Amino acid sequence: MDAAVNLPREPRTERGRRTQRAILDAAAAEFGDKGFHESSIVSITQRAGVALGSFYTYFESKEALFKALVADMSGRVRDHVAPVLRSHRGSAIAAEGAALKAFLGFARDHKEIYRIIDEAEFVAPEDWQAHYLTTATRILERLQAARASGELAVEPNEAHAWAIMGMNVFLGLRFGVMDPSANLEAVAATANALLRDGLG
Repeated sequence: MDAAVNLPREPRTERGRRTQRAILDAAAAEFGDKGFHESSIVSITQRAGVALGSFYTYFESKEALFKALVADMSGRVRDHVAPVLRSHRGSAIAAEGAALKAFLGFARDHKEIYRIIDEAEFVAPEDWQAHYLTTATRILERLQAARASGELAVEPNEAHAWAIMGMNVFLGLRFGVMDPSANLEAVAATANALLRDGLG
């Protein structure tokens, strides 16, 4: 894909923001169902219920939309988990368990995220890499804060953050996507025990 793809244009009105959101939501469903290469701008705008011209008001191409969608989905995961972390009153490790449970719920409700992020490795590799690097950085920062407050017995490093992220990703795949009836609280508690025993 051309590295010179431009960022989406920022809507100036509330109506514009709603239209752009509708296109992003439709793209998530379309790419999630069909994949990047089998989806078209026409099918996305039809799913969104917007005119073809409205698409080009905000995105210059299907590639630009896909790049924007990867960043959007990464941000939506962050925004879904952040309130849980902010409101948690227990230990830092327990907060990671609560964050995992929130992510599992998000994965269950937005199964398309797995196909979209997987395809991003080939369609938008810089955005794919940024998704994981940014997520791991947030985890590492939380671990470092927990260490500074005396909650962790080990000095956290990047490998710890990536291990936690990897665990979260595959637990989401197994129990969020493959098994819609799994008890997410029990899954999060099991994973959290690993963190507690390994880091605490």
